[in-house]
Formats: sequence, structure tokens, C-alpha cells
Amino acid sequence: MTIRVLLADDHALMREGLRALLGATPGIEVVGEVSTGREAEKQVSQFNPDVVLMDVAMPDLNGIDAARVIHLKFPAIRIVMLSMHATAEHVYRALEAGASGYLLKEMAIDEVITALRAVCDGRRYLSPALAESVPDPAAFWHTKSPVDSLSARERQVLQLAVEGKTSIEIARMIHLSPSSVQTYRSRLMAKLGVSDVPSLVKFALEHGLTPPD
Repeated sequence: MTIRVLLADDHALMREGLRALLGATPGIEVVGEVSTGREAEKQVSQFNPDVVLMDVAMPDLNGIDAARVIHLKFPAIRIVMLSMHATAEHVYRALEAGASGYLLKEMAIDEVITALRAVCDGRRYLSPALAESVPDPAAFWHTKSPVDSLSARERQVLQLAVEGKTSIEIARMIHLSPSSVQTYRSRLMAKLGVSDVPSLVKFALEHGLTPPD
């Protein structure tokens, strides 16, 4: 059986490299690529992949929130996250969102192929490099993140706000009124205990809600 893969990463060079390497692997076909989580969520039905190989930190909609939407809509599609973050929090949030695998971006292509085959066989795959920072997989389910205190809508507003979108632009993108966006923004800042935009940006970067560039 050929494994159909959708690539989701905001770095074109990363996508091109993965496409070339996976495309040269027997039994694996790259059926499409997108650069944001929102594009992945919107176009997954068009590409009909077996696996979505998705970056965690992407603009517009981060990979973990996109994974949650895709998993709810298409539970048969496997999701493998790619990330530079090796903390228990990031792994927990990815698995809780429905991901079946979690890879570090420093991995070799052989590990990506191993992960794709593992999740298609119904198994979970975590980078061996995570063993030191996240030694006990069972502990994931007891790990709490400050991000857990935010609703899905608050996370949306947070990500778009730190990416420089105005309340009017955010309102247009997620179909709310500008005043509702401002309410969500005030509420999420209160929950996180931050009072200024630089602190909000720092939080978003630390927790993989937005890419660093």
C-alpha cells in the first residue's frame, strides 16, 4: 500500500527537501503541500492523505490547533508533528490534539519514513531523541500547559494578534465582530497574567503558537 502524505510547513525549503526525499522512497507519495495550519485544515479533504506531516509553529493557525480540527473531522487520517520543541508540554499538546507521532526537526529522513509507516500501522511514534526530555510517555496525559486555560477561539485570537493582525483583520478572518475580538484578547491576557504585547509574543513563541520569523 502506498502511503499518501500531505506536507504542512511554512518553510519552503523544508517542504521541498521532504518532498524530494519522500518522493524517492518506494511506497510513499507526497500528494500535496501547504504552508499554514489553516490551509492544511481546509485542503485535507481535497488531498485525501493517509498522513499529514505537519510543523508545530506555523502562521495563521499553528499545527497543533490544525491537528485538533483535522482529527475531529477526519479521525482516520494520521498526523505526525514536526517541531524544534522537545518539551513534554509540546508533545502532550500534540498528542492531546490527536497526533499519532512527534518528530524533532533535527531528525534524519529515515526516521520520518519509520514514523510514517508506524502511524499507518496504528502505532504511535515519538522521536527517540525525546527520551531524555520526556522520559515517561504516560506522564503526557498529566502534563498541564498554560495554553490549556485558553479556549480554541482565544488561541486563534492570540496567534493572529501576535502576528500583527489588527482587531478588524482578525474579526474578518475568524468571522467575529471587532468588539468580540477585543473581548477575547482582554480575556486571554487576563488568563495568562500578561499586560502587554511583548509579553504576549514571548508566550506565543515559547509555547509554539506562532513561528519565530
